[in-house]
Amino acid sequence: MGAQQMHWRVKGAAAALLVASLATGCTTESSAVSRPSASPSGSSAAPSANPRAAVEAAYRKWGLKPLAEAPEPPAVKPVALKTGGTIPVISEIPTKEKVVFLTFDDGTEQDPQFITMMRELKLPITMFLTDAAIRSDYGYFTKLQALGNPVENHTLSHPNLPTLGAAAQKEEICGQQARLKAHYGTAPRLFRPPYGNWNEATRSAAASCGLQAIVLWRESMQIKNMQYQLPGKKLRPGDIILAHFRGPSELKGRTITQMTVNMLRHIEEQGFTVARLEDYL
Repeated sequence: MGAQQMHWRVKGAAAALLVASLATGCTTESSAVSRPSASPSGSSAAPSANPRAAVEAAYRKWGLKPLAEAPEPPAVKPVALKTGGTIPVISEIPTKEKVVFLTFDDGTEQDPQFITMMRELKLPITMFLTDAAIRSDYGYFTKLQALGNPVENHTLSHPNLPTLGAAAQKEEICGQQARLKAHYGTAPRLFRPPYGNWNEATRSAAASCGLQAIVLWRESMQIKNMQYQLPGKKLRPGDIILAHFRGPSELKGRTITQMTVNMLRHIEEQGFTVARLEDYL
């Protein structure tokens, strides 16, 4: 079930992540909000008696049509997670709601404007972080986590896991599990294998480290365009979308906020909204 990817390198002790791969992996190259919680202190948004109106104004500020408010989370989660044993591998959530789920990988780019964008749009994302990418500034992702965006596991150094033995895979996954818990206060529940590549040793290692599911994706966002895995080249209810924390050097001069604007336009044009992944599993 793993996606096909091109290899990438982690250079130097700082381990800056540079990626060049295909649509189903960590690639570089295209209105919805979750129900807002109370704004954290220090928000740049002006107080408003109508939080939804403030969010819609923020979408227009970013050059976007406001996306629909996300539906109420399901009373019974459609995906049951599992502790130990054979944990599930998912690429989409079974739902009839026209919702999709945004996931951002790695952590190489740490643009303050992206935090501003997420705060203003009240946009829920799930972060799959690699220690080699984030160790220069763990605090950047703390700010995104404080907005309600969960931190999940994407290994210590982003290797192609099936090329490693079982012990080495466990070291990559459990090592990152411990690192993320130490820095962000909670142990991740979800695991994404680099490049989407995994084998049964990967699944066994993830379960032994306390993770409850392997999360893949159905679409990957490039600079301007969405790349689709399934026929029809369109979003489907419950699809998980892959994006990356990347900057101008990997996005041909564009910023992560510009890439995100393009992604949200694709979502809006197809009549979808964005929901919080963790509300469904």
